[in-house]
Amino acid sequence: MTKTTKRRFTDEFKREAVALWETSGRTQTEIAHELGIVPTMLRRWQRGNEVGSQRLAAQPPTSIMASPADQASEIAKLRRELDRMRMERDILKKAVGIFAEMPR
Repeated sequence: MTKTTKRRFTDEFKREAVALWETSGRTQTEIAHELGIVPTMLRRWQRGNEVGSQRLAAQPPTSIMASPADQASEIAKLRRELDRMRMERDILKKAVGIFAEMPR
């Protein structure tokens, strides 16, 4: 028998999930399925936001945008990774060609 652990969601996730449901025009079930939760959680979170709006609104929204320096370093890292993957792909293509031409 496997033991299940209770998943915990941040207040920000809950707020964004409820906002998505309220603004998207899609059903509660569709949104819940997309987020991997049961539909009743959305309704519970919506009611919790209405009741405890002072508690949740007191926290300023966190920005997910990185600074330009962070973005530049991430781009450089991804370019290096892409170059490495291209090199590995080319080596594998050559290896396939070599093994495909094996003498009989």
